[in-house]
Amino acid sequence: MDLGLKGKCALVTGGTKGIGRAVAVGFADEGANVSICARNADEVRAAVAALEAKGVKAFGRALDVADGAALAGWVGASAKALGGVDALVCNVSALAAGDNADTWEKSFRVDMMHTVNAVQAAVPFLEKSDCASIVLISSVSGFEVDFAAGSYGAIKAALIHYAKGLSRQLVGKGIRVNCVSPGNTYFDGGFWQTAEKNMPDLFASTLKVNPTGRFGTAEEVAHGVVFVSSPKASRISGTNLVIDGALTVAV
Repeated sequence: MDLGLKGKCALVTGGTKGIGRAVAVGFADEGANVSICARNADEVRAAVAALEAKGVKAFGRALDVADGAALAGWVGASAKALGGVDALVCNVSALAAGDNADTWEKSFRVDMMHTVNAVQAAVPFLEKSDCASIVLISSVSGFEVDFAAGSYGAIKAALIHYAKGLSRQLVGKGIRVNCVSPGNTYFDGGFWQTAEKNMPDLFASTLKVNPTGRFGTAEEVAHGVVFVSSPKASRISGTNLVIDGALTVAV
């Protein structure tokens, strides 16, 4: 299926590894120009080169998404480099599970406020698009209570609510807003690879409750993100797409 993304311009926070990298590659495979940001400059350069090798425009900048001014600067520079903004994917998470002042502060500052700041910076550019989309990456921990209850789960739940509210607020501007909530996703350098090595009991118990008998992949999540960001999903807004292999039981 041609998703209608050729020549469109997509911005992805945290686009050097894991789900963010898979989403950036997915956009590029559809012919979209892509901008990414992440903290490691060498990894940003390598990811940008890999995206450019697919024959699209690519742009990247090393920054901490918790720095609102730097994040807004990246959005503006991306729009200039690519020729506009048609899709924004807010993907970065501090992965701060716990219930203390530090995990709450990190979750709010990174997961929540990087999303709010990126959206506010991107909306003036998205308003000019004929197929504008925002996708927020939440988690199954945002609508079911699991081992990540506390700061991580609560902030992920807030992102789902924020996306729903934005979908109503921005519909008049022609901007669609959705959430994607992945289940347990395994990739190099990710939480579950670390857990496999350092928290084998948690890894084994979590794998056991996955009905598919495996964790998901970053590419499986990215397929859903790229689709709901595309013009083919023009009627989908205000939804929370769960990509979890039947892990959760919520209706």
